[in-house]
Amino acid sequence: MDNIPSPNGIVLDYSETSVLVAVTRANAIWRLPLLLDGSTSKVGVFVQMSGGVGPDGMAVDIDGNLAVCHPGLGAVWLFDPFGEPLLRIDSPTGRTVTNCAYGGSDRDYLYVTEADTGAILRAKMPRPGKPMAYPSRSR
Repeated sequence: MDNIPSPNGIVLDYSETSVLVAVTRANAIWRLPLLLDGSTSKVGVFVQMSGGVGPDGMAVDIDGNLAVCHPGLGAVWLFDPFGEPLLRIDSPTGRTVTNCAYGGSDRDYLYVTEADTGAILRAKMPRPGKPMAYPSRSR
């Protein structure tokens, strides 16, 4: 797609059948269903957000929930696979939360960058993050 107003964070949904894009200027998360040939169809809004600067970085957990950094509100939102909000984590430092990733030995912490102060924040999450890659097996 060549007409997305300020595309930012990008992740595959849990089933890897749709691409989710943080559309900063539209203050929304768009869903782009993937077809077998790699093209997209029926692009639409997954979550319409509010409040200042729109969404930035995102990460997915093992239940398909989507963590979204929202610099305009200084918060990270967690949405279920249907776009319903589950929780909000407010930054205890600055307001510009820009990116997030699951980590820790059990992938049950969400690490968040905060650009105003340069801090890396950590929050214990209800469910672990989805693995992004699997280690190679040695022969």
